[in-house]
Amino acid sequence: MPHIATAYIRTIVRDKPQIGIILGSGLGALAEKIEAPVFIDYADIPGFAVSTAPGHKGRFVFGRLAGKFVVCMQGRFHYYEGREMSEIVLPVRVMKQLGIEALVVTNAAGGVNTSFSVGDLMLIKDHINFMGTNPLIGPNADEYGPRFCDMGKTYTPRLREAAKEAAKRRGVELKEGVYLACTGPSYETPAEIRAFRTLGADAVGMSTVPEVIAASHCSLPVLAISLITNMAAGILDQPLSGEEVIEIGNKQSGVMSSLVEEIIHGL
Repeated sequence: MPHIATAYIRTIVRDKPQIGIILGSGLGALAEKIEAPVFIDYADIPGFAVSTAPGHKGRFVFGRLAGKFVVCMQGRFHYYEGREMSEIVLPVRVMKQLGIEALVVTNAAGGVNTSFSVGDLMLIKDHINFMGTNPLIGPNADEYGPRFCDMGKTYTPRLREAAKEAAKRRGVELKEGVYLACTGPSYETPAEIRAFRTLGADAVGMSTVPEVIAASHCSLPVLAISLITNMAAGILDQPLSGEEVIEIGNKQSGVMSSLVEEIIHGL
């Protein structure tokens, strides 16, 4: 299926993208900075699902950003939408076939670390997979990678250092921590958040880990950044809502976009 989707995209876009970018909830503004954009709706690509998550436009954007030719996912797929893991990671495998040399992933996340504040940016240094499944389950796709995939340096150290340097140049404070992925769509309970904090999680969300596992499997260098759009359950005495996530994402998308643009410029 990735080969069919890739072949379709190549009939529209002939240039090879250097960097792949996945944009999370409320973070689609970066795609608006892409020069001479070419848009391809997921609905038009053979084998692709249609994104139903709020704040996700559901399309690829090809074009130039910070001097590089990029492909940007303006919206992703989530397990809570009822998607198969193979559908969720299909875009990553297609971007690999298109020729990307690195993957930059962003997401909106809840702050588990009590020293974090809403609006903080967190560089992901590692993750905990609490989704109860793995996108590599099933017959191994040997053309992408080995049956047993090493995850020791999944979040590529040189890219994390490049992100820290870019943050310094832009004057952006960049936290660093561990991202824990749950299935959603319900938010976590206060007891779960206390347990996750004990396990070493700094932020929690409903995405990213499947795509990152697939990227690691096919030897793609990965950089991932979370925007803390809310504090997780039990930290503040207020209910959690998807509207808040989108609102904070929209407010802070300029900071995130500026940082990602600076990172890409330096790669």
